[in-house]
Amino acid sequence: MLGGSSLAARRGKGKMFTPMENIDETWKRLSSALREIQNHNASKLSYEALYRYSYDMVLYHNGDRLYKGITQIIAQHLDALAERDIVPTFPRTGIMADTGTTNTAGQNAAAGVNGGEGAVGNAERAATESEAVEMALEGERFLRTIKQVWEDHVAIMKKMQLVLKYMDKVYTPSAKVPNSFSLGLRQFERRVIHSPLFPIGETMISVLLAEIQLERRGEVIHRSAVRDVISILSTLRSPPEPGKRTPERPSIYVKDFEGRFLATSEEFYRREAEECLLTDDASSYLKRVEDRLAEEQARCAHYLLSSTSAPLIAILDSILLSAHLRTVLCMPATGLIHMIDTMRIPDLQRVYRLYGRPNVKEGLDVLMSELKKYVSTRGNAINENVTTGTSTVAAVLATDVPSTSKANTTVLSSSTALDEVNAEGAAQKVPGTSSGKATPNVASAGTATSAAAAVNIALRWVQEVLDLKDTFDKVWKEAFEEDKAIQTALNDAFQSFINVNPKAQEYTSLFIDDNLKKGLKGKTDDEVEAVLEKTIVLFRFIIDKDIFERYYKSHLAKRLLNGRSVSEDAERNMVAKLKVESGYSFTQKLEGMFNDMRLSSDMMKSFEKYTAKHEPLEIEFNVNVLTSTFWPGEGSATTCVFPPVFNKAIQSFEKFYNTRHSGRRLTWQSNHGTADIRVAFKARRHELNVSTHCAVILLLFEDLEAGQEVSVQDIKAATQIPDSDLLRSLQSLACAKFKILTKNPKSRDVGPNDKFSFNNSFTCPLAKIKIQTIVGKVENNEERAETQEKVDEERKHQIEACIVRIMKDKKSLGHNELVIEVIRQLMSRFTPTPAVIKKRIENLIDREYLERSEDMRLYNYLA
Repeated sequence: MLGGSSLAARRGKGKMFTPMENIDETWKRLSSALREIQNHNASKLSYEALYRYSYDMVLYHNGDRLYKGITQIIAQHLDALAERDIVPTFPRTGIMADTGTTNTAGQNAAAGVNGGEGAVGNAERAATESEAVEMALEGERFLRTIKQVWEDHVAIMKKMQLVLKYMDKVYTPSAKVPNSFSLGLRQFERRVIHSPLFPIGETMISVLLAEIQLERRGEVIHRSAVRDVISILSTLRSPPEPGKRTPERPSIYVKDFEGRFLATSEEFYRREAEECLLTDDASSYLKRVEDRLAEEQARCAHYLLSSTSAPLIAILDSILLSAHLRTVLCMPATGLIHMIDTMRIPDLQRVYRLYGRPNVKEGLDVLMSELKKYVSTRGNAINENVTTGTSTVAAVLATDVPSTSKANTTVLSSSTALDEVNAEGAAQKVPGTSSGKATPNVASAGTATSAAAAVNIALRWVQEVLDLKDTFDKVWKEAFEEDKAIQTALNDAFQSFINVNPKAQEYTSLFIDDNLKKGLKGKTDDEVEAVLEKTIVLFRFIIDKDIFERYYKSHLAKRLLNGRSVSEDAERNMVAKLKVESGYSFTQKLEGMFNDMRLSSDMMKSFEKYTAKHEPLEIEFNVNVLTSTFWPGEGSATTCVFPPVFNKAIQSFEKFYNTRHSGRRLTWQSNHGTADIRVAFKARRHELNVSTHCAVILLLFEDLEAGQEVSVQDIKAATQIPDSDLLRSLQSLACAKFKILTKNPKSRDVGPNDKFSFNNSFTCPLAKIKIQTIVGKVENNEERAETQEKVDEERKHQIEACIVRIMKDKKSLGHNELVIEVIRQLMSRFTPTPAVIKKRIENLIDREYLERSEDMRLYNYLA
């Protein structure tokens, strides 16, 4: 420092200096003093004298000489410092250069530089830990030396700036040159960083890169040394390019260091990615990537400039992630499939975080693609399993338990269903039962695979789909942060494979049917709600909701008529959920079915009072009166020749009903009723709960002799039960678990030439026995084709109604616009094809609901 006490003493004397006539002498004294300042001998110098020297030179028009002289003094001093202090600390392990720098002769400290191999290559050749430690220490020593030279130079320039204050105030602005301190910084850049004598800059950049690479390999370095030199590089500006004057020159950090740092980082991580993909599993690789990202962000925060963070992280995202998206996800036994199958939520969370990074442009797209592919694979496997399991499924159950016969039956009670229609209405029949067209020479009522097995397969399919949905819902919520795009992709995949299965609508309805009959017993309200909500989720994926509606109506009808629903509240809750999903029109008939059951219950209370007062019945008789438009089924009613005990009750109810309603016709549906019959066997009496058809058949044996046989043809002639229902009923009585009748010959199936007798020797420990009617719960191929035909016929009317509704509102519309609008309005129930819509348009034109315009491009509505 300039000596404070000396300056005070000289000021105290008040001595004045006169202008010096010999400028050479002035410069000699000033330059000598400045060198003393550089040699840290400023305590004996006079501030006033040195200031006056610089003042006089500027005042007497020698500012240019002064400026050039100072420049030369600084350059000489920095050259000396570089040779004396910096060059001896050059690392001796060959880590300085990475771009082909060749050391000049005489710089033995830098003789180990291998041109063109790069700092990364040099650093990674350190074979042992001791070499790595030595490398780090030598690099640290070199960087600290540069820092010391820099700090010393800055301190000197601050002292020199005090002496040259007048030059900075007067000369440098007029000459448009940097002031003295800025001159010192520029000279440091020229004589040290970009020294023409020594490869200091190249060595410094190489050492910085090597230190960083050592740290990346897990070695410990002194970050402070790196940070200090990085700070120097960010302070200094690069030299101007020849012939160009730019207002703001980039820093040495940006121009010389940052580009090479990013290039070596890219090369380092490219090689690391290639090596890790050969050795690591998917989880380990992604963990390494996440760690590397955190390390580089910390590195930029601690000793690199923050501006380097964005391009550096972009390189990592590109090299480590974008370049290997599918490779990582599809790693065998460790990739995305393994993570989902083993529910490795932390790994899946990491996948989502990394693949969702902004720089990984296609990351989420690839993730969604692989998720959809996996869902489709699992879903198709479920479909294939079901197809394999049901390839031999038919509609009727056949069992192989012995047969029996009897002659004393008493009807205790009977219940049946009938349709309520107007005079022009047609009787209804539940779909899925025989149409009555089967001929008497039907050979068999059953096949090798039972209907119960078919139902189990249907329930298993739905449960497996729901389990798969639960798995991906858990992954979506816990790992993918409920990302809407991923949810959409998963839903598309589920919808795709579910609708590939032509039985999806029926299976879904059967699953609901099973739960509402028995699956919800003992469950809490919350558990019931959860089950119903799951089925609604599956319902949302179904495209052809009108087909589902048809099956659901059929199954609901059987539950209501047979009293099989476990909870009326659950039934109504389910209908309410369907109403929310598909609207009032979808559930209108379902709600009408509940209303019919309520009205029938009230009607039977009135009927009981009526019979008690006018004509008491021998049996307890219960009737459900159904509105034909609400309940499923088309065609002729399934009825039969009732025995006298039934006919009396039927006539009594018809008489009662006609007193309350006029203009209505009752059509009895005998295939829906049940009856409780007390039967006397040799061993004991049993109370049998059977279908109405089974009761009619059993009553034929009441007055027969023991062992007397009746043929199938005689039973058919006496009862007029349709062939398919007759065969199922006989099989239920003779071939199922409880063999009330004995079949001759004994077999699992019922043939047209078989004969039956009452099994008087029947024994069972139960007093009350329920004889399940063998019925096809899952449609076979022929029945499914018939159902599809009926659905297609209904769709024709719905499409035509939709077209008329649209055209009535629009009056005139083009073909494409009309087709698009029809699809939009009907897609909540089904998706009609353009070809079908066009055909319905043509039909409406023929029926004069629509007409084509003159240019044939528009349709007009005809009022």
